[in-house]
Amino acid sequence: MVKQTTIKSEISLKGVGLHTGKEVTMTFKPAPVNNGFTFVRVDLEGQPIVEADANYVVNTQRGTNLEKKGVKIQTSEHVLAAFVGCDVDNVIIELDASEPPIMDGSSKFFVEAIEKVGIEEQDAERKVYTVKEVISYTDETTGSEIIVMPADDYQVTAMVDFGTKVLGTQNATLKNIKEFKTEIADSRTFSFLHELEALLDNGLIKGGDLNNAIVYVDKEISPETMENLKKAFGKEDLTVKPNGILDNLTLHYPNEAARHKLLDVIGDLALVGIRIKGKVIANKPGHFVNTQFAKKLSKIIKIEQRNQVPVYDLNQEPLMDVNKIMSMLPHRPPFLLVDKILEMSDSHVVGLKNVTMNESFFVGHFPGAPVMPGVLIVEAMAQTGGILILSSVPDPENYLTYFMKIDNVRFKQKVLPGDTLVFKCDLISPIRRGICHMQANAYANGKLVAEAELMAQIVKNS
Repeated sequence: MVKQTTIKSEISLKGVGLHTGKEVTMTFKPAPVNNGFTFVRVDLEGQPIVEADANYVVNTQRGTNLEKKGVKIQTSEHVLAAFVGCDVDNVIIELDASEPPIMDGSSKFFVEAIEKVGIEEQDAERKVYTVKEVISYTDETTGSEIIVMPADDYQVTAMVDFGTKVLGTQNATLKNIKEFKTEIADSRTFSFLHELEALLDNGLIKGGDLNNAIVYVDKEISPETMENLKKAFGKEDLTVKPNGILDNLTLHYPNEAARHKLLDVIGDLALVGIRIKGKVIANKPGHFVNTQFAKKLSKIIKIEQRNQVPVYDLNQEPLMDVNKIMSMLPHRPPFLLVDKILEMSDSHVVGLKNVTMNESFFVGHFPGAPVMPGVLIVEAMAQTGGILILSSVPDPENYLTYFMKIDNVRFKQKVLPGDTLVFKCDLISPIRRGICHMQANAYANGKLVAEAELMAQIVKNS
């Protein structure tokens, strides 16, 4: 079992936001288990919190930007990538502006800050999503595509092709997240000259200089443009290197652009909110396709978690056998649809039914193709829930249970002769005045077969 982690103590960094140009202080603080990554705007009244959640992504132009109830966090990806790359689960990130400092355009300084304070293990198991089948997202407009497939570790491959001679086609692969600090963290953000001109003209890159962005020169620089660049960067002289980038920067790797795109993928997929055990392949990734994929994956994970099949030892001695069940429930064969009670607490109950061909309903439902009627699966769940509600009174044999309401019933799989049905009923609200409101799920063959919200009331038998 891998435990969750956080940082040992707080640490602050100062710098400017790439797009806002504003001075900003960012402080990393230890966080409790299951906190995940949360941004706190300490410069705003009430110090509002914005969770690192893909559902809060509102804009992906020039970075991944989050917004919750009007509170904004800009360019979140480099910071989030650093925490994932350092194997940290829970951190509070305080900011006194909307955008983290750009530093050198990579995750390097954030990683160094994390390593300076150290990481500590917490007393809770790390939540991991194990990829069981290929999941993909394609942006039909750009042709960008991201897929994730089963693998033993979290692996990422990024393939970029910008259709320019100066950059060409590049690939980068991270086979193990432990390699992030040495192979990916110092890969800096980059821009093409034609993009830079437009950004400068529109005042969208106020905090940029030649120390935090690689500039690929993909067009001839006019004397006027060169003068504008000198003024913007505060440089007396600028030249283009033989490899097609502006001077004052030396590439860390020939494929630094692809490595930075891989860094962005890791940062953006941190917005899924859970560790991923699988191999990600990103073809022409960008913040839009990254975050759309993160939203899709997050939704799939939530559905699977909701429908996750609990595991019980069906061979263990039951809490209640059929005789004890009949001493509490008024139902009798052939309408008694619960054989055992495996677990029970003040808020949940787990029951079991072995479905055999001897069931009377199979005679007519259906001849030659026996299928357990869905309405009887709901009845079986209700009888299991009836055990829970009747256990709240001292003399259950003197009470009858009546349905009041059934909502959100869904049937997912067929139940056939030979199946073992397991029912789990959880209280949605506490039992009051003999009224029980519960979420009921039925499982068979490792799958959710039916679900429903049930409301019932016990009434004293006159």
